[in-house]
Amino acid sequence: MSHSVEMEIGGRTLKIETGRLAKQANGAVTVQYGDTMILASVCISRDPIVGRDFLPLSVDYREKSYAAGKIPGGFFKREGRPSEKEILTCRIIDRPIRPMFPDGYRNEIQVIIFCLSHDRENDPDVLSFIGTAAALAISDVPFAETLAGVRIGRINGELTINPTLQQAEESDMSIILAGTEDSITMVEGGAYEVPEPEMVEALKFGHGYVKQVCALINDLKAKCGKEKKEFTPPEKDETLISKVDALLGDRLKEANAITCKDARGDAKHALSKEICETLEEEFPDKKMAIKAQIHDRDNIELRKMIIEENRRLDGRGFDDVRQIDCEVSVLPRSHGSAVFTRGQTQALATVTLGTKVDEQRLDELEGESTKSYMLHYNFPPFSVGEVRPIRGVGRREVGHGALAERALNPIIPVGDRFPYTIRIVSDILESNGSSSMASVCGGSLAMMDCGVPIKSPVAGIAMGLIKEEDKVVVLTDILGDEDHFGDMDFKVTGTSDGLTALQMDIKIKGLDLETMAMALEKAKKARLHILGEMAKAIDQPRSDLSQYAPRILTVQINPSKIGEVIGPGGKIIRGIVEETGAKIDINDDGTVLIASVEAAAGEAARERVMAIVEEAEIGKEYMGTVRRTTDFGAFVEILPGTDGLVHISELAYERVNKVEDVLQVGDQVKVKCINVDRDGKVRLSCKALLPEPEGYVAPPPRPPRSGGGGSRHQGNRRSRN
Repeated sequence: MSHSVEMEIGGRTLKIETGRLAKQANGAVTVQYGDTMILASVCISRDPIVGRDFLPLSVDYREKSYAAGKIPGGFFKREGRPSEKEILTCRIIDRPIRPMFPDGYRNEIQVIIFCLSHDRENDPDVLSFIGTAAALAISDVPFAETLAGVRIGRINGELTINPTLQQAEESDMSIILAGTEDSITMVEGGAYEVPEPEMVEALKFGHGYVKQVCALINDLKAKCGKEKKEFTPPEKDETLISKVDALLGDRLKEANAITCKDARGDAKHALSKEICETLEEEFPDKKMAIKAQIHDRDNIELRKMIIEENRRLDGRGFDDVRQIDCEVSVLPRSHGSAVFTRGQTQALATVTLGTKVDEQRLDELEGESTKSYMLHYNFPPFSVGEVRPIRGVGRREVGHGALAERALNPIIPVGDRFPYTIRIVSDILESNGSSSMASVCGGSLAMMDCGVPIKSPVAGIAMGLIKEEDKVVVLTDILGDEDHFGDMDFKVTGTSDGLTALQMDIKIKGLDLETMAMALEKAKKARLHILGEMAKAIDQPRSDLSQYAPRILTVQINPSKIGEVIGPGGKIIRGIVEETGAKIDINDDGTVLIASVEAAAGEAARERVMAIVEEAEIGKEYMGTVRRTTDFGAFVEILPGTDGLVHISELAYERVNKVEDVLQVGDQVKVKCINVDRDGKVRLSCKALLPEPEGYVAPPPRPPRSGGGGSRHQGNRRSRN
């Protein structure tokens, strides 16, 4: 039996239905908004996985090509590896739901979402989160609270909920907000330099709608929700715990007093190894449990140090930013480069400029498009002193790169102002917290070093939170351990004028707006400090591009001439490229982009293109070639593909009886354009360039032609078949 609930939100109907599809899953729903529809399912294993010390949750979102009436490309004609959009949607769903499962839950959980229909107006990512939350709510899976999510936009200063894809183009913010009826659990999005108070107001606006969607899901849960499976956390071995605690004593506290990350890590590793070896004989199969207890004690000690002693791992104050060092032009042949170091986090950022052919081509459900700006983030194992194989880009790298790309997007020059494809690469060389924010700072510096005319530099900072009962401490510029043991990771980026990107994840059940507002205010102070440090290395874009970057000349031609520039089978344009060494791209509107590293090559290509598309101009002189002669004159090619007629009367002042007495086919002759009629026919003259003979009298102008005698036959014409 199917059950459904629906509500109006953003001027459209949001409908959640269950009991019709995927009925063997622990929980499954469809969510429809407009003509976009997703199917979300949740399944759990019957028994817990033994030996795991983490929640075995996996989230997979897949877009079906048939959802938009498309057939996949490629040889196999079926969907392949997930796209970046699909990966980012998985992360949006995973991060808010993960903290909501009970502590110690080790049954494997699999969430699978399919996009079944896409109307190219309503983005399925928020619907996928709503569907996952609803499937968990009605299932028998142990889950703490009802969640929901919305997207917030702002058009012409007016906040809007769940803007369509077309409306999003006009919006100066796009924020995905997840939460419960009482608090906010996740924030993800970007903005065009929106001030902090306005962002807080937008979050408050969005949370009001989150409450409404939560109520809708609760209505569905009341109609058909399954009874939750009982879950009892595994009993702890009190004997083992007491012996581990006795061996630890104050030694973890002493280790946490070491400010150097590597030395602190070595001390904790040696301590853990010693205790495991000491207890190995008494607890031969409990090595994982021993390490888990050491980890739990470490968590308690670190949080107590911050809450009770007001002391951080590296000795900084709560609002202090680590030492910052910035260098630019570190790589001799890249178009732009920078190294941004903050404490023990270091990013090498490079910028490469390309042409239109270097744009990324996207084939998504929304349609085909191109992307002329991209940022790629890499996290090699040596950045944290680890040994592990490199097996391609992981979800974390995709997510961090997307965040940094979004943060810099508002300052990227667009259109004719800077007709380049921009690729930024951030390679993390060291990491001890907030490497994505280092990528933002490094990318901003590298673009200025390259000479990209960005609007203003962007900096980023990661904020943390330790919450124990009523005491809350917000930490600025968190370390890796503070992120791991803390309750919040709140990344904030922006210029001196406002915010450009946000990403907040929490490990507690929720966060109130007052705490978020406080974190944003502290982040602003830190961001302005970082921008000041960056300005010491470079405070504005260089006036000239790197000598190794391509120079792009822009030429506007008549769209009707595009075919002439390309030539049959591309023969003409290939010839220009081969002869000059320049790259040429032609848009449908007649915009020609000519790129070359050498200025001379670009100018030579421009002259060739202009010569092809140039049109005859009255009064201008040309050196042409005689292509054909007739009884009444000679046809002279003055431009590639453009001939003009030199009438026999325009060859000389004296009478010419025969054209061939003056001009022969193949002759080079200087002529002047004396007329171009409405049909584009060109009239030329040799006589106009000759000195007028003494006593010469110009003949009277010829009377106009009768037009073929049409007046005699008007009204009497008949069509013939």
